[in-house]
Amino acid sequence: MPRVKATVAYDGTFFEGWQVQPGRRTVQREIEEALQKMHKGVHVPIHASGRTDSGVHAKGQVFHFDSPLQLPEHKWGKALETFLPKDIHVWHSVYADDDFHARFDAVEKEYRYCVLLRKERDVFRRNHAFYYPYPTDVEAVQRAAYYIKGEHDFSSFCASNTDVTEKTRTVYEAEARLEGDELWFTFRGSGFLYNMIRIAVGTLLEVGKGNRHPEEIKTIIESKERAAAGNTAPGHGLYLWRVNY
Repeated sequence: MPRVKATVAYDGTFFEGWQVQPGRRTVQREIEEALQKMHKGVHVPIHASGRTDSGVHAKGQVFHFDSPLQLPEHKWGKALETFLPKDIHVWHSVYADDDFHARFDAVEKEYRYCVLLRKERDVFRRNHAFYYPYPTDVEAVQRAAYYIKGEHDFSSFCASNTDVTEKTRTVYEAEARLEGDELWFTFRGSGFLYNMIRIAVGTLLEVGKGNRHPEEIKTIIESKERAAAGNTAPGHGLYLWRVNY
């Protein structure tokens, strides 16, 4: 049976995350229900590169599924759009090898996080950027982000309510850049722990606020203690940007 690899973007504002949950609106549920309609009531499970939490957005989430339907590979997106809500868009689709797996074959992921640095709130960006009205030393944040790069045990940047035991990850890129009144963080790596990006952003913002020195990031990582890091930034500023295979 042919295997389809699809890339999807979604606005996470009104979703309770990616994964199916009883009685909750999730991205996976919406896509699987759309596929079920296309397959005349037959359930078609999908498998994603990973989960995203409530309110988190995606520009390049990847999932795969198997289907007996004979469609040109580039037509799958438009076919699904017929049944999908407006806050989900499948923008790319190809046929993949039978053994391709969206999660296990991923070699690199890129996340971005948007922080809105201004005194006044912006109601039009309230669901897509973390409003942060405090004076922020962007240069200090950029220096601090340097210490996140490399292979480390990121226990300090992992939510305590996880059952993952192996917490070593490799971060290839950890940067911050100012674009107008938006501070964009980019994190690219082999994989990320639960809430790792949001905890890293929360900690780096404390550096920008002057509550920590940039060099403290190294000490925080070495401590392997969640309590040593900063607060977890909210989900609505986070974007799963790209998955590479």
